[in-house]
Amino acid sequence: MDWIGGARRGGGRGSERPGPWPPSIEPFVPRNADLSPRELKSWARRTGFNPNLSGETSLSSLSDREVREREAEALRQPPRPAATAAPTPFLARGRGSGANGELAGEIRRAEPVAAQGVDEILNGGVSSPERGDKKKKKKKKKKNKKSEKKDEPGNNATDDLEMGVFSGGEELERPPAGPKLKLTDTANLPYLALYGLQHFLSLAGSLVFFPLILVPAMGGTDEQTAAVISTMLLVSGLTTLLHSFLGTRLPLVQGSSFVYLAPALLIANSEEFRNLSENKFKHIMRELQGAIMAGSLCQVLLGYSGLMSLLLRWINPVVVAPTVAAIGLAYFSYGFPQAGNCVEVSVPQLLLVLLFTLHLRKVSIGGHRIFLIFAVPLSVAVVWACAFFLTTGGAYGGRGCSPGVPSSNVLLDACRRHAAAVRSCRTDVSGALRAAAWVRVPYPLQWGVPSFRFETAFIMLFAGLVASVDSVGCYHAAAELVGASPPSAGVVTRGIGLEGCASMLAGLWGTGAGATTLTENLHTIDATGMASRRALQLGAAVLVLFSLLGKVGALLASIPPALAAAALCFTWSLVAAQGLSALRRAQAASPRNMIIVGFALFISLSVPAYLQQYEPLSRLILPGYLLPYAAASSGPVRLGGASLSYAMNGVLSLNAVVAAAVALALDNTVPGSRKERGAYVWSESSPAEYALPPPVAGLFKWVKWVG
Repeated sequence: MDWIGGARRGGGRGSERPGPWPPSIEPFVPRNADLSPRELKSWARRTGFNPNLSGETSLSSLSDREVREREAEALRQPPRPAATAAPTPFLARGRGSGANGELAGEIRRAEPVAAQGVDEILNGGVSSPERGDKKKKKKKKKKNKKSEKKDEPGNNATDDLEMGVFSGGEELERPPAGPKLKLTDTANLPYLALYGLQHFLSLAGSLVFFPLILVPAMGGTDEQTAAVISTMLLVSGLTTLLHSFLGTRLPLVQGSSFVYLAPALLIANSEEFRNLSENKFKHIMRELQGAIMAGSLCQVLLGYSGLMSLLLRWINPVVVAPTVAAIGLAYFSYGFPQAGNCVEVSVPQLLLVLLFTLHLRKVSIGGHRIFLIFAVPLSVAVVWACAFFLTTGGAYGGRGCSPGVPSSNVLLDACRRHAAAVRSCRTDVSGALRAAAWVRVPYPLQWGVPSFRFETAFIMLFAGLVASVDSVGCYHAAAELVGASPPSAGVVTRGIGLEGCASMLAGLWGTGAGATTLTENLHTIDATGMASRRALQLGAAVLVLFSLLGKVGALLASIPPALAAAALCFTWSLVAAQGLSALRRAQAASPRNMIIVGFALFISLSVPAYLQQYEPLSRLILPGYLLPYAAASSGPVRLGGASLSYAMNGVLSLNAVVAAAVALALDNTVPGSRKERGAYVWSESSPAEYALPPPVAGLFKWVKWVG
C-alpha cells in the first residue's frame, strides 16, 4: 500500500495499518485567483501526495482481488457533498489508464478550478478567459526577471513542481504513435520511393542470403548464385505489386520466406541427387520448380474456394506463435557452425548488428532510426568492407588457391591450411562480378522444364500450409500496426489465394522457393511507421529495376559465406522472436497456453532429431550443418512405397510442420475461452481500405467469399 494514514510511506509511520480507501487528503485550496506552483508544491509535501506513489499508478500492480476489495470499500464511503461556489479541491490530473484506470478515476476529482491540470500550471496557464488578458500583459514585464532567475536553484517553477510533485517517479514510456504515413496516404514521389525501398533493404536476410545458402548446397556456381539472386529480386517485386493490388492490399513484402528453405534443402540433399556431377544444380532446380508449382495449388484452392475462411476459427495466436518460432529455430544447426568457419568476420558481424539493434536503437538521424531499421545491411556493409581490406592485405592467406577444389584434392600444404579461410573469409573468391553482364533479364523456365513428382510436391504442399498459418498472423498484426481495421475473412482468403499464385510465379521463374509474406516485414513497419501502400508499390518497382542489373546480383553473390551465416543468425532469431510475440494477444501465463506452446516447440526440435539417427551414410558424405536435411531418404517411416515413405519422412523432419500440427491439434481440442486463447477478431464485412481497385472489383463480384 502506497498510502498510510494519508501520508507517504517512509515518514516514520510505516508500521501502521492502512487507512480508509480512498485516502483522506487535505484539499488544495488556492489562496488567490492565480494558482501558484509553489503553493501546490507546499501542499504536496505537507499531505504527502504524489501521483507516482499514490493509487493512480500503483493500481496497475494490484491483484484483481485487491482491486475488488478497494472498489467495494470505496462504494461504502458516504457520498461527497455537491460542489459549491467555494474553490474546488485540486488533485493533480491522473495519468493512469486501462482497466484499473476506472478506479483511479473515482479517486481523482478534477473540477472547474482543476480543469486546467498540471500541464497548464507548468506553463503558467490561467483558468478563465478574464484572467488571460492580465496574464498576457504581465508576461512581458516578468519575462526578463524570469530569465535572470531561471538559472538560480529553486527559482524555476517548473523544476519546483517536477521535484515536488513528480519526484521519485520513473519516466513513463509514451505509447507508440500512429504510423507516419497511413495505408492510403501519399507524399512526394522521391520520398515515397525511398520509404518503399527501405522495406526491401531491411529484409536483406530473406531476399539476398536465401540463395547464398541454397545454391551452393545444390552444387551451383557463383554465376548461378548471382542469377538466382536477380531472379528472386524480380519475383519479390512483382509479387509484392500483385499483393498490394489484388491481395489483402496491406503494405507487406512478398518474397522467398525461410518456410521454404528447409524443404528445399531436404530435396536438394536427397540420395538421387548426391552423386550427380554434371548439371546437378539444374536437375535440382527443375525438381524444386515442379514441387513448388504443384504444392502452391493447395493455397490457391484454399483461398479462392473460400475454405480458408472456415479454417480461420482454428488458427489463433497459440498456433501461430510456436509455428513461426520453429521456422527461425530450425536452422540452429546451420547458423554458427557455418559462421564459425571464419570468426574474424562472423563475430564482429554479430556484435555490430546487436550494437545497432539494441544499444543504438533509439538514435535518430533526420527523424529516422537508421540503426534499428537498417541494422542488417549496415552491419554487413561495414564488416564486408573490413574483410575486403583484410583480404587485400593478405591477412587470410591462401592467395592463389582455388576455392572450387575439394579439401581432399588439395595438394599444396599452404592451400590445405587455408582452405576454410579461402572459402569463408576472403572477398575475392567469387568470379561472378567479373563475368556478369550489366543487363540480364530473368525469364520463365530459364533452368529448363520443371519436373513433377508426388513425393516432392507432397513436401512442398505442407510447406505452403505452414506459410498460410504464418501469413494469417502477419495480416492481423500488420492491420494493427498500420492503424487499419482488422481484415475480413474474405480479405484473408483472397490474400492466401494470391500467395498461392505468387508461389506459382516463383516456381515458373525458378527461385528455388515459394513466395509468401515475410514475417520480418512487421519489424520494419513497426520501426519506421511507414504504412503507405503507394510507397511499397514504388519500392517494389525500384526492386524490379535493380533485378535487371546483372552486376547487382553478382555483387551480392560475392558476400563471404561466414558473413552471410552470421547475419542469418540474427535474422532467424528475429523470426523466432516475432513468432513468440504473437502470444501477447493471448494469456501467456495461462498453464494451458504455456504447455501447448512449450510442448509444440520442444517436439518440433526433437522429432526431426530422432529421424536423423537413421542416416549413417549421410554423415560420411554431407557436412554437419546439412545432416538435418538428409533424413527423408533414410528415415524410419516405411509405408510400403518408396515415394510415400520419402514424403512422410520428409514432412516429419520439418520443424515448422511438426510445431504447427501439434499446436493446431492441442489448441482446438483443449477447452479454453476465446480470451484465454487470444482468438483473432476479423471484421464482419470488408472495410473500405481493403477494397479492390474498381476495374478489378467488377471481375470478382461473383466471388462473394473473397471480400
